Amino acid sequence: MHPYSVQPKKAFWRRVVEDAHPLAIDSWYEKKFSISDQTIAAAGSCFAQHIGHALRSSGFRFLDVEPAPNFLPADARLEFGYGMYSARYGNVYTSRQLVQLVRRALGDFEHRDAHIWTKGDGFVDAFRPTIEPAPFRTVDELVTLRDSHLTAVLELFQATDVFIFTLGLTEAWLLKEDGAAFPVCPGTAGGTFDPELHVFRNLDYREIFDDMEQFFGIMRAINPAMKFILTVSPVPLMATATQHNVVVASSYSKAVLRAVAGDLAARHDWVDYFPSFEIISSIPMRSQFYNPDLRTIVADGVSHVMKSFFSQHEKPVQQDSEVSVLEPDSDDVKCDEELLDAFGGGN
Repeated sequence: MHPYSVQPKKAFWRRVVEDAHPLAIDSWYEKKFSISDQTIAAAGSCFAQHIGHALRSSGFRFLDVEPAPNFLPADARLEFGYGMYSARYGNVYTSRQLVQLVRRALGDFEHRDAHIWTKGDGFVDAFRPTIEPAPFRTVDELVTLRDSHLTAVLELFQATDVFIFTLGLTEAWLLKEDGAAFPVCPGTAGGTFDPELHVFRNLDYREIFDDMEQFFGIMRAINPAMKFILTVSPVPLMATATQHNVVVASSYSKAVLRAVAGDLAARHDWVDYFPSFEIISSIPMRSQFYNPDLRTIVADGVSHVMKSFFSQHEKPVQQDSEVSVLEPDSDDVKCDEELLDAFGGGN
């Protein structure tokens, strides 16, 4: 007898992979805790939008603290940042953005003029520069709507039982003055890049781990019973600001994020890890869930991921009518990172 003698079937590559069709692999995930009767919120990179869509359309208590106004047509809501997540914070690609989001909602992160970018004849919020299709006409309008947004975000955190976060990138663009993290490089969706003001940072394992622990600490101070589910986006980088080949840079980013997520889940019984990254991108899946660009995910891939999720988290039998729930949305997602593709073509 030895430890491998008592390991289950799922622990052996030949029994799980070699002898099975990829779609028949059914032991990806075992939940740590139930979420069926919990209020749920989500944030993260583009792929997180798929998870939110699936949860809300399946009857889970998925919060929306900034619902679309009734007068806005359904086919225009995504363009205005509605229905992407539980609030209109847009894509939160990095751990640094995430922890700064909650700090800004609590009034613990000073807003500066450099957090407002000019674009054409108007202005955009540097923390969510693509949240609306056109720039704000005045700074006052931008600040008023930003303040309203952050008030809603704080309400969201106070009401949330389970927070799902999809880690997407390690590469971040920061303001040197205060370390403010932006979702995209200044100059791509507004503003002007200035090497005297802005710095690129490829966050390492310790930085991301510390960001997430700080985020957990703040959130559980708000709600001591709050739980978290971490995932890693299976969508490769659109572009890299490093000197590496984009495939190499993407591999680094995903490896670091996966390691951090796994470590956090192993350390805390109130943090779970769901392997959407592995279900889509691992070798046994043979890239079948990627579109021809080998980057974006086909609808069948999203469905297969959520099938694994729902095999552990049963869909609720009934809905709490007092909870604000998003209406089912389309499978379209909005990705700020795709703006970077327009700037390619160097050596």
